[in-house]
Amino acid sequence: MEIRVLRYFLAVAREGTIVGAAKFLHVTQPTLSRQLQDLEEELGQQLFIRSNRTITLTPEGRFLRKRAEEILEIVNRTENDFNTMGENIGGSVHIGGGESKAMRLIADTIGELQKEYPDIRYNLYSGNAEDVMERLDKGILDFGILIQPVDISKYDSVALPIRDVWGVVMRKDSLLAEKSAITLRDLLDLPLICSRINIRQSSVKNAYSEWFGKSFEKLDIVATYNLIYNAALMVESGIGYALALGGLIDTLGNRELCFRPLEPKLESGLNIVWKKYQIFSKAAELFRERLLERFSESEVDLRQRM
Repeated sequence: MEIRVLRYFLAVAREGTIVGAAKFLHVTQPTLSRQLQDLEEELGQQLFIRSNRTITLTPEGRFLRKRAEEILEIVNRTENDFNTMGENIGGSVHIGGGESKAMRLIADTIGELQKEYPDIRYNLYSGNAEDVMERLDKGILDFGILIQPVDISKYDSVALPIRDVWGVVMRKDSLLAEKSAITLRDLLDLPLICSRINIRQSSVKNAYSEWFGKSFEKLDIVATYNLIYNAALMVESGIGYALALGGLIDTLGNRELCFRPLEPKLESGLNIVWKKYQIFSKAAELFRERLLERFSESEVDLRQRM
């Protein structure tokens, strides 16, 4: 497969027609059609369902679209890194992470580097731990900020000097809003909205599963979420109470919602991780070195030091 043909394929997938894609690519329709046919023959799979006016992707086409996007993202990153090589250090640093107060630490680190190396660009990707680790493993991200509990043994890592506090986001007109903290007993009869990844990891022995114990199976989980903003909308609509990290929803400025911590307190540590034996661009290596400098007094995994 040629990179050029993958770009053609993605253009057709995006535009939905040969005519629209040909105009976007500035190629003739016969040329584009022939390239797509050659690609299907090369892969031995039908990628498109063709009709008189539109083109839609087959399941195999959707699979290739995802892979092609990942491939081209890495190609574009590589070209950008080479184009910015020279006396002035430039290029891009790609960082992924979930919603956490720890992003403030990352933002401060970026701010420090930006003053010294203004040609470096930073790309932040928001997603849960599963999404971030998938992109790390495929080389799309340089670094990932992961909220515990999650297995980080396959990565090099730095523990960030901050801990997120778990609690419940609820409507202010709820009876539980009158309490200063929420106990496990309070949660047993409530409709709950939980993080998808924590539901999957509830059987793994960690602080989260130990806090709930066997009672986790008794919880009435009516919905799950990846990002807390969406969970907050469900809470506002009266769907349920969201188990979430504190400090992510502006409950002070929100007339409808409030946050109450769990009792006994449940906290999660955070790590910024990267692939073992990763060969970084100059920009990403500078960012890694600055992380080690800033957080050297926190719990640092010494195995990542070179």
